[in-house]
Amino acid sequence: MKLIHTSDWHIGRSLYGRKRYEEYRSFLAWLADLIAGEQVDILLVAGDVFDNSTPGNRAQELYYQFLVEIAKTSCRHVIITAGNHDSPSFLNAPREVLRFLNVHVIGCITDSYHDEILVLKDTQGEPELIVCAVPYLRDRDIRKAEIGESPADKERKLVEGIKEHYQQVCAQAEQIRVQLGKMVPIVAMGHLFTTGGQTVEGDGVRNLYVGSLGQVGNDAFPACIDYLALGHLHMAQKVEGAENRRYSGSPLAMGFNEAARNKYVCQVVFHGRQPEVSLLPVPIFQNLEGISGDWKTIQHRLEELKTCGGNVWLEIIYNGAEIIGNLRERLDEIIEGTSLEILRVKNDRVLQQALSSINSEETLDDLDTIDVFMRCLDAHQIPAEQREELLGVYNEAVAALYEDGSDE
Repeated sequence: MKLIHTSDWHIGRSLYGRKRYEEYRSFLAWLADLIAGEQVDILLVAGDVFDNSTPGNRAQELYYQFLVEIAKTSCRHVIITAGNHDSPSFLNAPREVLRFLNVHVIGCITDSYHDEILVLKDTQGEPELIVCAVPYLRDRDIRKAEIGESPADKERKLVEGIKEHYQQVCAQAEQIRVQLGKMVPIVAMGHLFTTGGQTVEGDGVRNLYVGSLGQVGNDAFPACIDYLALGHLHMAQKVEGAENRRYSGSPLAMGFNEAARNKYVCQVVFHGRQPEVSLLPVPIFQNLEGISGDWKTIQHRLEELKTCGGNVWLEIIYNGAEIIGNLRERLDEIIEGTSLEILRVKNDRVLQQALSSINSEETLDDLDTIDVFMRCLDAHQIPAEQREELLGVYNEAVAALYEDGSDE
């Protein structure tokens, strides 16, 4: 029995204003071909199918077209659980129809743990797998708020609630396995942050957690689980080194900080109850690259990329000593007529230079808005003949902010 474990598609996500529908179309086509070519029996999608709770028409179209394509392959079952970015009600709405395609959707928990347990059957109608399809567990679903409780109390109750939920669901799954009289594997799914999980700056996950907030230890998952398929963290990784407890990671780089990282789906082949796990690399459908340094470094790398002739989306971070007021214009001139596209330019030097002109004994509280602007003019060595016009435009902008009479 062969499974593919994936998660964190985030269909509909944009990158600095650029929509990525063609990337998602290419990924889903690749995944459908992989499932057909590898004769995959079961597909697990562990949350964050969409990037937000109200996906647009094109995102929905990609999702449903993919499920139709999968129905034409050898894949007998698709199990989809909701992540924190998904709307439980939106995912659940078509689940009765999707069930005719052997697509099982679990958008949220219910009053019965049994609703999260799926007994999947093979082509002969015999049970072949038990899936504990646990969706993203929201705070309000597993913890009761009490007056006067401390942040530590909230943290403890949240982790205890998650642990209790998995204990209950897995206990019922184990009971079902005993009743079947057949030692079929148990797979559990989840969308959460485990202790020691690795994140990348800018991946959309790191900022959700402070310290140990919401982080669940490996001991939260019962020993009866033969494979644990997790989502939420965008880097493919093991849970505390366990071979059979994995994050598949996101199939696409969520930002430029992930651009150099390989992306995967997990292939799981069961021999009885023993899983054999391997990582299958996902192709790059849109090249991303972040370039940082002084002007010479940036210029040199752009010239190299021009020679390669590829279609690359770029993030430029300038941190050289020279003040470059027309940085964007210079960059656009270099890439004109190429397939290179700059999505973001960050000029670290401008702010640093402006603030460095503040006396060491001064603070921003000592300066008004005009003082700060004048320091910027000084930092950029703006000629006296240009200052009057610039100051007039600046004063208009400041005045516009206070038209409502507010001083905030």
